[in-house]
Amino acid sequence: MLAYAQGTPLNKATLAANLELTAPTVGRYIDLLEQLLLVRRLSPWSGSRGKRLVRSSKVYVRDSGLLHALLQLRSEDELQSHPIVGASWEGFVIEQLIAAAGPSRAPFYFRTSSGTEADLVFERAGKVEMVIDIKLSTAPVASKGLHAVRDALKPRATYLVHGGADEWPMPGGITAISVNGLMEILWTT
Repeated sequence: MLAYAQGTPLNKATLAANLELTAPTVGRYIDLLEQLLLVRRLSPWSGSRGKRLVRSSKVYVRDSGLLHALLQLRSEDELQSHPIVGASWEGFVIEQLIAAAGPSRAPFYFRTSSGTEADLVFERAGKVEMVIDIKLSTAPVASKGLHAVRDALKPRATYLVHGGADEWPMPGGITAISVNGLMEILWTT
């Protein structure tokens, strides 16, 4: 069930009802999966005042191979045609970027109750350093929501990570960048 919920806000009550368990029991199981490094709970960024923010953590199966096995996806063609493909890519990229960011950066996601969101926010020394949106496309377009998050959080940099290899500037001070390109920036700054 967590594989199908990849990249969505965690709803323990729904999982509990479907598994015929209590929400606290589901929470303990997820805690165990997190301690075993099988699942990541990405907390919502909550430093904004005056905004109605989502308070639930997002849940990811950390290993994309395990995610695909749980979903019985046996080939790249099956993955590409499955509705989870974007969430799978998002989870993979988030794992790579968090690993490259090191312990001095705290990872979060940002989402308002109206749906404005960014997939990853890095905070360093109590300040928002980077806002990151993740798109599988090799020719991504920055959403109005990404611009709104950038304007609200005022990070040092805003990135749109895409599935290609190139880097280019986008309107509004956003940089389209590959996973490897952003990992290099995280390693060196």
